[in-house]
Amino acid sequence: MYASEQTSMSKLKRTFYIRSNVVQISTDLLGKHLFTHLPGYPVTGGIIVETEAYAGPDDKASHAYGNRRTKRTEVMFHSGGVAYVYLCYGIHSLFNIVTNVEGIPHAVLIRAIQPTHGTAVMLTRRNKKKLDRTLTGGPGTLTQALGINTTHTGMSLSGGEIWIESRSRPVPNRNIEKGPRVGVDYAGSDAARPWRFRIKNNIWTSRA
Repeated sequence: MYASEQTSMSKLKRTFYIRSNVVQISTDLLGKHLFTHLPGYPVTGGIIVETEAYAGPDDKASHAYGNRRTKRTEVMFHSGGVAYVYLCYGIHSLFNIVTNVEGIPHAVLIRAIQPTHGTAVMLTRRNKKKLDRTLTGGPGTLTQALGINTTHTGMSLSGGEIWIESRSRPVPNRNIEKGPRVGVDYAGSDAARPWRFRIKNNIWTSRA
């Protein structure tokens, strides 16, 4: 079944995103389906298998730590349910989901998906021939595969270009692996927070 056939009954509602517990939302996103339907392309997407939670303004690993408001981070202060896409190392676009109510800059980074829809298009976007974890097993590679870039920051996840669906039962806690987030050593003690979540034994998670 393609995304357009099921979207109306399974697309996540705004109430999912505006909850206060970003860690809970990060785990709840595991097993959900992330889709894009960009102009000129068919639907592409897959199952979310790895996430990271960021709880600014109290989280030193967050771009919005200390309520830092810049042109880039302003979208993080919006009401939950919009995209926050930023450029990492000037190369990789990273896709985050803004959560909580307006004024509280929480966000969840999507680190890996298991491709299910439009794999041929994703392979072309990634200039790859082989379907393996390197296609979408990292926050920079999955955005390239899905066609997501910084022009999409601020975009509503309730629309028809980027959205998330619930198509199966929640992933049980026993099947979720927790660990420290990646690449945030600068955050001091906050770097050790076990806020990276992966579906246990899933071969599509990142190598990190």
